[in-house]
Amino acid sequence: MYVFTTVDALKAHLHARRQEGKLWGLVPTMGALHEGHLSLVRRSNAENDFTVATLYVNPTQFNNPDDLARYPRTFDADRAMLESAGCQVLFAPTDAEMYPAPTTLRFSFGDLETVMEGQFRPGHFNGVATVVAKLFHHAEPAVAYFGQKDLQQFAVIRRLVQDLAFPLRLVRCPIVREPDGLAMSSRNRRLEPEARKVAAVLSYALREAAEALQKTRNPEAARGLIGQIFYPIEGVFLEYFEVVDAASLQPVTTPEDHDEVALCIAAYVGEVRLIDNLIVTRGGVQ
Repeated sequence: MYVFTTVDALKAHLHARRQEGKLWGLVPTMGALHEGHLSLVRRSNAENDFTVATLYVNPTQFNNPDDLARYPRTFDADRAMLESAGCQVLFAPTDAEMYPAPTTLRFSFGDLETVMEGQFRPGHFNGVATVVAKLFHHAEPAVAYFGQKDLQQFAVIRRLVQDLAFPLRLVRCPIVREPDGLAMSSRNRRLEPEARKVAAVLSYALREAAEALQKTRNPEAARGLIGQIFYPIEGVFLEYFEVVDAASLQPVTTPEDHDEVALCIAAYVGEVRLIDNLIVTRGGVQ
């Protein structure tokens, strides 16, 4: 696996591969990798000549400095995992390489960033869009792969690609879960043992709410059920639960009028903030 820390070195390598007629997929990550990330690499390997993965903890998307400081940094283990998954190129830049000068440009994604994560993490998606746009320019992939767990992020990046006409295809990949249903996340390793035992309540609540929504076609029934599930559990604080259109992220009142309805949740389990979602389609649950 080739490892590059500068944009110039990455571009030189990729230019040579393009001269060979090769096309590649991009898997952007912030490290602390798990099977969910590796599933993206394998998907990219299956659909492209090779995969470029990135390891970069992007400071501009953290609105809480303590959250940035606590984010796990496990470069050596991440590098080994990527290589074992068949990744051929790793880009691991420094802050100075990614942000040689302060960024003054600001993105606005309208309704996409005023709900859910945008409501509780102001400025987050501007930071996401900034770093992803830079990575698209630096790596110039044919396809970029993102996980469904960060559904709102995917919607924002899709808008970024459409509005700025990036010449690439986006792929949303399914959530990979632990045996008890907990969505895999880099943040899971910060859970204390007791908190980890109850963290699967997020996925359980989503499954119950999805079943209620399919039976009643009433989002309010799903919301009421979520409240009943979370209320008696100590150490868990529900931040939001929303039933939205999976593309626009706007609230849904008549699920049958939408191709994909997303049930999205965020909660603090102990001191760790977790998010999860399920997508309900006319054919079932994703």
